[in-house]
Amino acid sequence: MIVIVDERELVKDGYQSLFDREGVASAGFGPSEFEEWVSSVAEDDLKAVRAFLIGEASSEIVSPRNIRERSTAPVIALLEQQSLEQTLKLFESGVDDVVRKPVHIREILARITAISRRFQDEKPYSEFGPLRIFMDGRDPEIDGDPLPLPRRERRILEYLASNAGRRVTKSQVFGAIYGIFDEDVEENVVESHISKLRKKLRERLGYDPIDSKRFLGYRLVA
Repeated sequence: MIVIVDERELVKDGYQSLFDREGVASAGFGPSEFEEWVSSVAEDDLKAVRAFLIGEASSEIVSPRNIRERSTAPVIALLEQQSLEQTLKLFESGVDDVVRKPVHIREILARITAISRRFQDEKPYSEFGPLRIFMDGRDPEIDGDPLPLPRRERRILEYLASNAGRRVTKSQVFGAIYGIFDEDVEENVVESHISKLRKKLRERLGYDPIDSKRFLGYRLVA
């Protein structure tokens, strides 16, 4: 889930719509409500956040260092106009990157992936046997051949890969894919997506790489 912080409803709604087209869950906050939320939200919900986007109108109010006290997710500032002084000030405040608008939503996702990779010293993809999973929106590959997937199934596979070695619950998958504030979608939809994903992977791999345990959740295995 991507968290967008801006005092303008039009900006928040616009970004949420663009992220939704890419199959990425997002949530929008005003500056004051965000400060209250980030300081009190449950740890499990915070783990669903992939990155924080801080709008220019809120940059003086939202403290990146306060975010960093609770999360290691990338913090990216969005600037309306290019300004060296403002850019330097934002970096000094603790943001990980500064991006001038307009910017394509896929570039933002690519920057988030690059920052996360530097923090975690990761390659731009994860490998599980012959299965290679990218974190930048590309379809996964099996023995070098692409495996086209619907965006939700692809995002679930990416989320499982990003949690390699750990088991994630259905609630955690739902929060990462649909957002923790989406009340219009039932959490059980995760089971349907994973069932379809497992079938496609099993047909191409000859085995099921998603290990599931009732009440414990899911994890990828080689």
